[in-house]
Amino acid sequence: MSGTTDKIKGTANEAIGKAKQDIGEAAGSDRLKGEGAVQEVKGKGQKKLGDAKQATKDAINRAANAANKKL
Repeated sequence: MSGTTDKIKGTANEAIGKAKQDIGEAAGSDRLKGEGAVQEVKGKGQKKLGDAKQATKDAINRAANAANKKL
């Protein structure tokens, strides 16, 4: 999965998790609030993974460009 895909899925999971928590709060469902909290944390993790993948890709590209300039 690419960094961008991870960020998109992470954002979606985070938003869905927050919505589940709000619905759980309104409905008085501790189970739904818990599921929402877990999904929100999962989304935040996915976004961080996407950021790390993108940073790695950028670093590799910079190194490759620098190496090509020296040739």
